[in-house]
Amino acid sequence: MKIRSMKLACFSPTGTTKTVLEGIARGVGLEDVELVDITSPQARNASLEAQEDELLVVGVPVYMGRVPGLLSGWLGRIRANRTPAVCVVVYGNRVFDDALLELRDALVEAGCRPIAGAAFIGEHSFSRTETPTAAGRPDADDLEQAERFGREVRERLDAASQADKVPEVSIPGCRPYRGDPALWQVDFIAVGPGCTRCGACAVCCPVGAIDPDDLASVDTERCITCCACIKQCPVQTRTMKPGLVMDASVRLHTLYAERKQPAFFI
Repeated sequence: MKIRSMKLACFSPTGTTKTVLEGIARGVGLEDVELVDITSPQARNASLEAQEDELLVVGVPVYMGRVPGLLSGWLGRIRANRTPAVCVVVYGNRVFDDALLELRDALVEAGCRPIAGAAFIGEHSFSRTETPTAAGRPDADDLEQAERFGREVRERLDAASQADKVPEVSIPGCRPYRGDPALWQVDFIAVGPGCTRCGACAVCCPVGAIDPDDLASVDTERCITCCACIKQCPVQTRTMKPGLVMDASVRLHTLYAERKQPAFFI
């Protein structure tokens, strides 16, 4: 079938999911590619429309084994017309549980035809220099696999006469979904004296949890513990306080050190 364009839609506070989707796009090889980055609160207020002759690739990180709950409203505003879709989740080398199945179901509800799915590994949000988990991922090997996956998606589309002739992908998992969509509400971010008040942390926060006039103030009811503000601080003055999140970082480093590989469903 003839696909005229591709939309890449991603929620990517630390950039790993976006990087994976861009790798897939290189493999698909279409010239007309639109990136729809829904990381900021304002971007998630917009709806997305996709047609039968477009390819929609949606990528999200896995939080507690689930699709982040704050994306349910945006996913519910997708308006598709038998649009072939690729579901992508990125997880921190632990497990992706039923997040990929959950994303697939949401896209079906929106009018898409999921034709492929993938689970990639990205550096865990809680990864630290002292206790790294999947540090530096997606790396060159991951991105090579992403491009290969993209080429396979393109081949599957090229072999079909129209969208409803492309078989829908089967995604493993359980319903009701495993994992707890409720995130921790915890005061875990320390701000050192080296803070330059550049405001990068407030700008990158995907939920507006940081007060731009008081950068050390974090709304723990909004915070999703994505650690984007820590990872994107240009002077590395934002760190984890001792406690729940730092303890989790140590456990992840200890229990999930073995390198996992991306999983593909096509």
